[in-house]
Amino acid sequence: MKKAIYFMLLSAVSFTAMNLIVKHLSHFGSGQLVLFRAFGSLFFTMTYLLWHKIPILGNQKALLVYRGLVGVTSMGLFFMSVNYLPIGSAVSLRYISPIFATVLAVFFLREKVKPVQWIFFLMAFAGVLMIKGFDPNIDSFGLVLVLASALFSGMVYVIINKIGHGDHPVVIVNYFMWISVIVGGILALFKWNTPVGIEWLMLLSLGVFGYFGQLFMTKAFQSQATNKIVSLKYIEVVFTMVAGVLLFSDSYPWLSLVGTLLVITGLILNIWYRR
Repeated sequence: MKKAIYFMLLSAVSFTAMNLIVKHLSHFGSGQLVLFRAFGSLFFTMTYLLWHKIPILGNQKALLVYRGLVGVTSMGLFFMSVNYLPIGSAVSLRYISPIFATVLAVFFLREKVKPVQWIFFLMAFAGVLMIKGFDPNIDSFGLVLVLASALFSGMVYVIINKIGHGDHPVVIVNYFMWISVIVGGILALFKWNTPVGIEWLMLLSLGVFGYFGQLFMTKAFQSQATNKIVSLKYIEVVFTMVAGVLLFSDSYPWLSLVGTLLVITGLILNIWYRR
């Protein structure tokens, strides 16, 4: 249990660091951010696959490509949204992706949703409305971008479910990173901002923090204490909000904070109920 909590907190810290760097480097185009985010992670995924002699191309190539394209779209939209939203709000709103995933799974995977789960989803969406309604810093265009990012992130869950155990998890992530490098590289050509000094290191660190955030979260979920520590996943929102206030002078009306709490509570209740 202690080890699971330790890994989950490390994951939250890693993702928070990545979020803050994205916000700090928001003057770079989203394509350039996607490029460096993926390039930094490729070192780890390619090394792992080559070391363990796992076939890089995988088995279900079409689904792997779809997963990569949907994933890079979600990531790019999120990076765009931080130009218009406080970083804490952007992170909390993107976390409603499991709701979209559940709804999409009803249509594409024929999964069943219990009536009480819809109550939890309504609670989360009520939180979204409160964040938008009571926070003057929430830009409407930024809100559309981050909700679209959450929708595409929900699609990722559905596609990974379809892939199932037919391909190694690192192969799935590796496809995502390669496609992100290609798409991000093409987009960066149209809006390239040459990094200066430490900005090179910060851009490359996006992939490092993103990789280790995912690694530590996976290790935490592999423990037998998943049900007890799953709610700690959302501590990333708290860390990011606090850091946003300290580093970027973000401000959050208390009713907006109540909305954020509703979003997180609705998602946690749904996870607990499903488990």
